[in-house]
Amino acid sequence: MSFLTRRKSIDTIAAVPETQRLHRTLSWPHLIALGVGAIVGTGIYTLIGVGAERAGPAVIVAFVVAGLVCVCAALAYAELATLMPVSGSAYTYSYAVIGEGVAWVIGWSLVLEYSVVCSAVAVGWSGYAVGFLQSAGIDVPLALAAGPHAGGIINLPAILIVAAVAGLLLVGTRESATLNMALVVLKIGALAAFVFLALQAFDAGNFKPFMPYGFTSHEVDGQMRGVMAAAAIIFFAFYGFDAVSTAAEETKNPARDLTIGIIGSMVMCTLIYMGVAAAAIGAMPFMEFSLSGEPLAHVLRTLGHPGVATAIGAVAVVALPTVILAFMFGQSRIFFVMARDRMLPERLGRVNAKGTPVAVTIGTAMVVSAIAGFFPLSEIAELANAGTLAAFVAVGLCLIILRVRQPDRPRLFRAPMPWVVGLVAILGCIYLFISLPGVTQVRFLIWNLIGALVYLAYGARKSRLAGQ
Repeated sequence: MSFLTRRKSIDTIAAVPETQRLHRTLSWPHLIALGVGAIVGTGIYTLIGVGAERAGPAVIVAFVVAGLVCVCAALAYAELATLMPVSGSAYTYSYAVIGEGVAWVIGWSLVLEYSVVCSAVAVGWSGYAVGFLQSAGIDVPLALAAGPHAGGIINLPAILIVAAVAGLLLVGTRESATLNMALVVLKIGALAAFVFLALQAFDAGNFKPFMPYGFTSHEVDGQMRGVMAAAAIIFFAFYGFDAVSTAAEETKNPARDLTIGIIGSMVMCTLIYMGVAAAAIGAMPFMEFSLSGEPLAHVLRTLGHPGVATAIGAVAVVALPTVILAFMFGQSRIFFVMARDRMLPERLGRVNAKGTPVAVTIGTAMVVSAIAGFFPLSEIAELANAGTLAAFVAVGLCLIILRVRQPDRPRLFRAPMPWVVGLVAILGCIYLFISLPGVTQVRFLIWNLIGALVYLAYGARKSRLAGQ
């Protein structure tokens, strides 16, 4: 069982043959845009309604709880990403600090996270796209606009947007990152317009009772309710900064750019989320928009701004794919590094002339499309959260272990109060995982049992460290 604990050396982790290395084409503005593009998306455009349904006005507190855990995880990511500026994110850090067995579990969990996130955002995008088309007088048949859970057959718009984003990624990293920056600016502008108009109808009475379902997660009428139940799902709305760390190998100046990209995107998005959540709840009782597939547009239409609502729906249609782009980018890089380590078939790690891993990008798009076409948003988001929480626990643990094992190792960025940061990330993520529905936890366990079989059948025997 020694194969479970064999580790990569941090000093040689960047020694990758040039033919297998991704090209350094990104700077810190690209990384902030990648982070904001990943973070600000389905979470605020659609999951704010799901969160409000579970916690009432106290969904704002749920944003604070989830944001605090993510800030600590972001600080840990920033230190480790600058210490090991190569692709792979939490998988790579776990491989170097804890061992191959844990690294496989984290890599397998990240595959789940990124694939399912892309699927969830594609479903959220589909809701806005169908709403926008219907407001323009174009009827989309239910059979082609929703999966079996909603009375349809297949969510065709979700599948089409995944295919479009995959095509963009195949064009090249820098080209897709530049387009991403422009779409992020458009998306932030739309949210600013929403806050401006919603605040004009602000009513403090909509915040009473502030915490109708209490703080802890518990079942009410067959549904998990409470602040922590909301935090466990809108946690989905905060992560995305970890996708920045997957771009480490493609960053021109990792020491400076990764820190700015990870921390900067988290700070910006926390402020945006608090403002949008407060404006939405202040403008309308939460139960009136919580069940809508496009809650922000619903609020504006009800307030008498149908034109702006349509415009925000249009922006969501245009800009939400930035989230799919960021996470599909991250997922393909995780697959790429695992293949480069021979934990997966090595041919999956081959790149084209532009430094793009073609095979894993196409494979990722196929898996994401299958999930998005048939499953509902809430279940997809909860399953994505389970994979992310596992990765964040590993990163917090890696931060603490390295500070104990190698306290004097030079660090380009040092997380403040590492024990506090690491423990808040670890314990906070464990508590959020416990707050997830039991069926989600079981599905996560089944996914990792499948992963364990794949590892024992292939990765444990074929990895690069197996012959050393």
